[in-house]
Amino acid sequence: MAEEGGNSKPQITYEYDLDAKWDACLDLSLRRIVYSSLAGALGSLVFFRRPASRWASVALGAGIGIGSAYTECSYLLNNTSPKWADVKASSPKEEE
Repeated sequence: MAEEGGNSKPQITYEYDLDAKWDACLDLSLRRIVYSSLAGALGSLVFFRRPASRWASVALGAGIGIGSAYTECSYLLNNTSPKWADVKASSPKEEE
């Protein structure tokens, strides 16, 4: 017999749902760019007097935001984790 729901779509897990990943990436990118630009603008108001220096500070903040968003989105879209250095604590007894 036919199901009573009729229009039931198969559920896609988050691992394979590109729409959710792109939405999360876009949200993350916009937030990081805006927040780092605002931090650059605030820092420029405090530390610099010339307009060129202030714009450079805002541009630096935006660049930092873009770079961090790009890195985080690449991890999100490729389902990988950051490759941190594998540091193992060793004692003198283990070396012998």
